[in-house]
Amino acid sequence: MTDTTTRPPLPDHLSIDPRSKFHVAAVFEHDVGIKFNDKERLDVDEYCISEGWIKVPAGKALDRKGNPMLIKLKGKVEAFYRD
Repeated sequence: MTDTTTRPPLPDHLSIDPRSKFHVAAVFEHDVGIKFNDKERLDVDEYCISEGWIKVPAGKALDRKGNPMLIKLKGKVEAFYRD
């Protein structure tokens, strides 16, 4: 089975929030994976490879607009496409 669609390059900074200037819709047409400190994370909302951080939800806490509160974790970040 061959994949005839080409995948866009993964950006250095990416967010799942469509209101963010770092949201790239073409990337989310494919399954994206994030490794943080050599362990795959499934709860990443935003990442920056060059600065070495990810943002993840902080439990069940919500901000005043109903969005999850995010905490920033620093470490080694790798982004990749899952097959």
